Amino acid sequence: MPSSRPPRFPFLLFPLLSLLSLACFAYPMYVIRPFRYQGAKELKLALFIAQIGPWVSIVCAIACLALVVYTWPRMHGRLRHAAAVVCVVFAALGAFLTRFNLYEQMLFHPIPGPQFEAANHARIDPDDMVLAVHMGGAQRAYPIRQIAYHHVVNDTLAGVPIVATY
Repeated sequence: MPSSRPPRFPFLLFPLLSLLSLACFAYPMYVIRPFRYQGAKELKLALFIAQIGPWVSIVCAIACLALVVYTWPRMHGRLRHAAAVVCVVFAALGAFLTRFNLYEQMLFHPIPGPQFEAANHARIDPDDMVLAVHMGGAQRAYPIRQIAYHHVVNDTLAGVPIVATY
């Protein structure tokens, strides 16, 4: 006598597709985060996943949704329905997040009005690196530690607007 239970295979695919979709966002986000050492191999893999991640995650989200629609009538119990919906939501979230660069939202904000002080009064460590600009007899030193967060400093040096970036 045939069983009326749906096959387990689609139910195992829901969380796997959701996790793969989220991993397309999470792995590059973890590896490429600022102020962290990145090994060459892990960075190469993270950049590859960041490149293909938007496509992989959308395929995962569509496949997850299609499987839920296909198996929905044969699912028994609210818990299975809820789990399937949660998996689709997470797969769609992964598809959205792979197209969103959080670090650009957090980091690349220029320092609009930098304030300066004489070098002998500056509170920087002797081993701190600086980005030095000399122009028209004027000079500035931008501490890397300060601009690493913002990446961009808008300034005027010798009457000329400049952008120092790191």
